[in-house]
Amino acid sequence: MQESTKLNYVEFASLDIRRSKAFFESAFGWCFTDYGSEYSAFSNAGMDGGIFSAQRVMKAESGAPLLVLYSNNISESQECVEKAGGAITKPLFDFPGGCRFHFVEPGGNELAVWSETA
Repeated sequence: MQESTKLNYVEFASLDIRRSKAFFESAFGWCFTDYGSEYSAFSNAGMDGGIFSAQRVMKAESGAPLLVLYSNNISESQECVEKAGGAITKPLFDFPGGCRFHFVEPGGNELAVWSETA
């Protein structure tokens, strides 16, 4: 694959950017740079991206892409998600090659965390 065609940046909507930022900072240590009140770029997340203000968000079950984070310690990650205000929507489950859980962050986005072992 050519360098010019690889995924480079991801953006997703939030019903409440302030709460989304606080969640990702607390749960995963992401850093943010605001560009006005409607957009905030993030870094320290494995791939840079941004969050924009929206009236609606979609879940994976509705056909939206699912952002999946990797964790060395999935139990600790789940604890961090819950402590930061995320709601577990699919409890930890096994799949060939690992395990994962899904959650919704305070801005309404569904994400998942996976690991090789529980």
